[in-house]
Amino acid sequence: MSSTFGTHFRITTWGESHGTGVGVVIDGCPPRIPLTREMIQQELNRRRPGQSDIVTPRKEEDAVEILSGVLDDLTLGTPIALSVRNKDHRSSAYDEMQHTYRPSHADYCYDAKYGIRAWAGGGRASARETIGRVAAGAVARAVVQALFPGVEIISWVEQVHGIACPVPPEEVSAAVVESNIVRTADGNTAERMAAAIREARSSGDSLGGVVACTIRHCPVGLGDPVFDKLEATLAHAMMSIPACKGFEVGSGFAAAQLRGSEHNDSYYMEGERVRTRTNRSGGIQGGISNGEAINMRLAFKPTATLMLAQPTVNDRHQEVELRGKGRHDACVLPRAVPVVEAMAWLTICDHLLHQRALTGC
Repeated sequence: MSSTFGTHFRITTWGESHGTGVGVVIDGCPPRIPLTREMIQQELNRRRPGQSDIVTPRKEEDAVEILSGVLDDLTLGTPIALSVRNKDHRSSAYDEMQHTYRPSHADYCYDAKYGIRAWAGGGRASARETIGRVAAGAVARAVVQALFPGVEIISWVEQVHGIACPVPPEEVSAAVVESNIVRTADGNTAERMAAAIREARSSGDSLGGVVACTIRHCPVGLGDPVFDKLEATLAHAMMSIPACKGFEVGSGFAAAQLRGSEHNDSYYMEGERVRTRTNRSGGIQGGISNGEAINMRLAFKPTATLMLAQPTVNDRHQEVELRGKGRHDACVLPRAVPVVEAMAWLTICDHLLHQRALTGC
């Protein structure tokens, strides 16, 4: 099972949803990078369950423990191991799922591939695995901000079901995003989105939507032709997130409806800096960053666990009916925001370290 991401800044996540704990091992982190437990915990607090009435009520502190690689709040250059204990898992809620495949979950596919699966909570297929990603993303952020100050990454919920947020990427504020429980960029839209999520939860259903992400002040030159283009590795990172079903950068699928004369980004000079008058390329051209904001959008499916009866089959290949149990998000989007940011920090950190090794600066 592939649990490793990155080349120069490499992470390996471990643990199951209802196991003893989850975590991550980070290889390739440079030495003498300021890093505290609080810096990591702050990001995990944004991802943790139970933080509002529109997310899963599972009560987990998600308290991180730094096991290695840091001394006196500085990285050592050696592997960094981070661990979070699982404390509020209630595996009995999954007893019925031990032999029954939940619709649109990974249960059947894991059984077919491995002949065994961690049936309680979905094991490695659970979004609880993203704890390791978010913890590692906090370390990647510390590296990037120490070596390349000015880089900024912000994600937000752009759409919940049919309700869209009207704020353009260049106007999104991290303070506004964190000021509402949906993590959208507009307070008025947040209230409507939250109401829709509550209605779906009360009816036993779920909602999907779109998370947007912008990377500001990214240096020029990140990304390698031809298989390690920046948008290719960003797509790899984002599509590995649980429930993510679509990815686009810049104009994305809308480009298919434009002429070249409508889509091209014209260059101009801003002092000594080469700029583009528009940014339909989304900050990446030829697979390499051009210095403009990198704008991405990710489509997330509705949560697969429903509190409604659904037809399915069991591991004896009998057709049965199953109603969801346990504690689940009716919409994954608010808690997906820090995960998207983490994967963006990990990708940019990896490319920055590669570019520094390649050019010496």
